[in-house]
Amino acid sequence: MTKQGLVVVLIAVIVGLFVLGASPLFVVDVTQTALVVQLGKPVKNATEPGLYAKVPFVQDVTYFDKRLLDYDSNAQDVITQDKKTLLLDNFAKWRITDPLKVYQAFQSQRGALQRLHDIIYSELRVELGRHDLLEIVSSTRAQIMRVVTQRANDKASVYGIEIQDVRIKRADLPEQNEKAVFARMQAERERQAKQYRAEGAEEAQKIRSEAEKDSEIILAQAYKESEELRGGGDAKAFRIYADAYRRDPSFFELTRSMEAYKKAFADKSTIVVGPDSEFFRYLKHR
Repeated sequence: MTKQGLVVVLIAVIVGLFVLGASPLFVVDVTQTALVVQLGKPVKNATEPGLYAKVPFVQDVTYFDKRLLDYDSNAQDVITQDKKTLLLDNFAKWRITDPLKVYQAFQSQRGALQRLHDIIYSELRVELGRHDLLEIVSSTRAQIMRVVTQRANDKASVYGIEIQDVRIKRADLPEQNEKAVFARMQAERERQAKQYRAEGAEEAQKIRSEAEKDSEIILAQAYKESEELRGGGDAKAFRIYADAYRRDPSFFELTRSMEAYKKAFADKSTIVVGPDSEFFRYLKHR
């Protein structure tokens, strides 16, 4: 075979290997590390970006991301120290620091992620079980997260994983608990409203009673004063009448007779009396 034919055959073999997916070359990106595995055993760790060679059909390449990764879990139940059930949604920041350990333990990055989930959820469940609901949602959440991050990182480091931060994204009560809590809150508010209304009605009755008492006192005082004034006026009138009678009895009698005539002949009244009646005594002399 000529030299030119040998080159053609070599090129054909290389192209065939590429078509069959058994290329002797592989590329490592700047964001990756690659582990060359031969018959299930790691034989080479490519940590720098570039073009590398491997033995086709004998060696495989497993890639791992060396960037800071996000872990976002599904919501799961956690029971607090005061026996409250929380629906917890958490996330974490993590990275692979030793691809060899990760491969030996899990064979892939996906397997490492599942183990990461187990570690974080276990630590969250243990630590949150030591605190009451009020502490978790308000005062000590940051401290709890620091403890969980430290303990989870200590466990994950054995597998070549570094956990930098664990956070609670959301902590809600389960739907059935929310309804029960809402019902209790509603009952409590209704009880307080009834108490306030009862206290208001009692205070209103006191105010009305005081107002009625003050009204009665004022009316009684006014009636007393009016009676005293009326009595004083009547006494003064009687004194004036008596004094006038003493001074000129005939004039007083004439005045009284004129008043009697005025009242008797009012409204076209008709009076039947004898001609010698004392009632017309003053008319006879005039």
